Amino acid sequence: MLAGVLDVFLPQSCVGCGRAGARCCAGCAAGMAVAPARRGPEPGPPGLPECWSATSYEGAARAAILAYKERGAVGLAGVLAQVLAFTVLTALGAGAGAEARAEAGTAAGAGAGWARGPFAVVPVPSARRALRVRGHDPMGRVAVLVARHLVASGVRAEPWPALRQARRVADQAGLSSTQRAANLAGSLCVARRAKGPPAPSALLLDDVVTTGASLTEAARALRAAGLRVPMAATVAATRRRS
Repeated sequence: MLAGVLDVFLPQSCVGCGRAGARCCAGCAAGMAVAPARRGPEPGPPGLPECWSATSYEGAARAAILAYKERGAVGLAGVLAQVLAFTVLTALGAGAGAEARAEAGTAAGAGAGWARGPFAVVPVPSARRALRVRGHDPMGRVAVLVARHLVASGVRAEPWPALRQARRVADQAGLSSTQRAANLAGSLCVARRAKGPPAPSALLLDDVVTTGASLTEAARALRAAGLRVPMAATVAATRRRS
């Protein structure tokens, strides 16, 4: 919390280039969104939705994600949300969502049939202990802003932060893809007290995709609740561990 307060009142510099002024300057923000593309792990785990990311997990993107999640720079939520929303809009324009197109019988290249919506915007939740340490819900905050950007662009989207931890998991850092999958299997569920989903399809959001284990588990939990999960979007993608 203190880090968030200091981030507001102290002189700021860009997390990407160090230039005085905005917490993320216009140049670094634009650089994060210059080339949205499919960047899922190859091969991806079974059940992983089509993955799109704004950029690679390096440079300004890496610095912004770490500052936002781990150092309380909550002012970066707006920048990360804009980057994610642009990525989603690019994906929809490219006709993303092969799974839903197959279900709906629409042709590739004709746009994502599921995205004519409405659809739910679902953040991948952090572990409870991480939320306590950070003092805020990073992806929950970003998902609300992403949904607003999508609605402003004419896309019918509504945030639905319904996923919860069903059990404790180990820290993912340093784990291989196989270990991450085992660590996360069955770890998420739709909260019993959550209101019903606003739509039959869900768009998953997360900060980084590495092995795809977190997104796969989130998609499994949503599908178990009866939703289609044709696509996931992240700010950045890193290389898959063996």
